[in-house]
Amino acid sequence: MNTPEQNFAALGLKLPPAPKPIGVYKPCLVAGNFLYVSGHGTFKEDGSLVIGRVGETMNAEDGKHAAQLVGLAILSTIKNYLGSLDKVKRIIKVLGMVNCTTDTKNHPFIINGCSELFAKVWGDENGIGARSAIGVSSLPDNIPVEIEAIFELVG
Repeated sequence: MNTPEQNFAALGLKLPPAPKPIGVYKPCLVAGNFLYVSGHGTFKEDGSLVIGRVGETMNAEDGKHAAQLVGLAILSTIKNYLGSLDKVKRIIKVLGMVNCTTDTKNHPFIINGCSELFAKVWGDENGIGARSAIGVSSLPDNIPVEIEAIFELVG
């Protein structure tokens, strides 16, 4: 059985730089045996933002890719803070917000971009947790997706 670090390496994806806070908050915080990760946006490998609105300037597939980029930014924050993805036992909860037009109905499909990434890193048993996927009329800097998450830490 592979470790989360080995699973991530096998995907051939690159992590962006861990995002820095743009307000008064911590990117993540450990409380007890849980890691709470603040809302993360859509960062490219070079650290720049993806901007756009699903249903207006991007389609659902573009939104799903943006959600995967958010997942990568979250993984980068975890590695930066904990030193290794192997210190995370499982995903507990994901809250995904999609910046979209009012006629957009496929929020869960879009947030799957992040959820599928986590499932590949931690496996179906530990990489799939509880989740909410909602549409909103605006997100900071006009990013298409923002996601926050709660993880359980290893022992």
